[in-house]
Amino acid sequence: MRYDPEQEPYVALRTKALESLLIEKGLLSAEAVDERIAEYERDIGPLKGARVVARAWTDPGFKARLLRDGAAIAELGLPGGANLVVVENTPTDHHLVVCTLFSCYPWMVLGLPPTWYKSFAYRSRAVIEPRAVLREFGLELDPTVTVHVWDSS
Repeated sequence: MRYDPEQEPYVALRTKALESLLIEKGLLSAEAVDERIAEYERDIGPLKGARVVARAWTDPGFKARLLRDGAAIAELGLPGGANLVVVENTPTDHHLVVCTLFSCYPWMVLGLPPTWYKSFAYRSRAVIEPRAVLREFGLELDPTVTVHVWDSS
């Protein structure tokens, strides 16, 4: 399941080919592509999600509203919370969210999804053997902790 940059998925190779063709034809510039990627990394990316988590850690009222309704992210000026469901890890429960269809990643809060998150191996293993997948990421959970796997589709 580990990501191997030498084994890029077909979609990534196809995307690179399409990007190269558009640049070659003068329909797109490499700078425009780089700026869009930077926008996701800088402005749309995971820093927004980190702000949501930090606020929930420091503001119990916000945390309660967030757990009740993901739309509470609007309080931080973030869009896209209407269908967002927020779950909390506790000493007895751990939540693993996976999108088996990969059509439901919350880009506006988390930014671009990592390549491994989109791989078939990760998506299927996360459902079949979540503890093994978590262990590969360095998280060893006590056997008494219940692991809940959520399909975000």
